[in-house]
Amino acid sequence: PVSGVSLKVQPPTGQVAEGDRLVLVCSVATGTGPLSFSWHRQGSATPLATGPRYELRAAQQRDSGQYHCTATNGGTAASSPSLWVTVLGERDPPASGAPH
Repeated sequence: PVSGVSLKVQPPTGQVAEGDRLVLVCSVATGTGPLSFSWHRQGSATPLATGPRYELRAAQQRDSGQYHCTATNGGTAASSPSLWVTVLGERDPPASGAPH
């Protein structure tokens, strides 16, 4: 069986600026045998990726949302708690017509 699935994020706040790198890492407290991992975002039916690590090389604002990973070991699966990821947009450009 698999238990104690947890999710770590780099940077630890879960906040990145648009275009920056975001790394999510899935780990299990206990689990025997070959483990497989899948990555999920709320609202998306298909897994985003597989493997213990999920990397967004250049995060976009559309990547914001709740993520979790699922660890599977043969017949049993366990999911991590959801984690919020926020991708901050570029600074707002000055309003048109504003003096430079």
